[in-house]
Amino acid sequence: MVSVGDDAPDFTAPLADGDVGSFTLSEHLEEAPIVLAFFPAAFTGTCTTEMCTFRDQMANFEDVGATVYGISIDTPFTLNEFREQNELNFGLLSDTNREVIDAYDISMDFADLGVRNVAKRAVFVVDGSGTVTYTWVSDDPGVEPDYDEVAEAADAASE
Repeated sequence: MVSVGDDAPDFTAPLADGDVGSFTLSEHLEEAPIVLAFFPAAFTGTCTTEMCTFRDQMANFEDVGATVYGISIDTPFTLNEFREQNELNFGLLSDTNREVIDAYDISMDFADLGVRNVAKRAVFVVDGSGTVTYTWVSDDPGVEPDYDEVAEAADAASE
């Protein structure tokens, strides 16, 4: 698993930001600190709550110059609908091929539902040099991150 002090694994993924574009982490480091918020699936209870909480707390991240991106295995088209319905004010990244979740080593299964290889709920903060400065990974998909702690980590990474 990716740890604090590691170079953040670089990746390219479709970006759902109202349109569908491409996002490469290494090409966006000027937006650092970057908060990568992984979630299992759009339109599910805890995932919707989590993304809406990031939406509601965006001022905390903007105040420290941080940029938030949500990441799930959903298609960019699904993520755009999820953004619209929940009025999310940040981009969502589509990892349908599971390359990003594999690179960050945060895959989990909902075996009882027959759903495999989705993202654990996880947050990584990446600074302007591409170094991971904060990690939080939950094995329990019903647990949300400590948003104040994430904002503090983003603030520390901006210094």
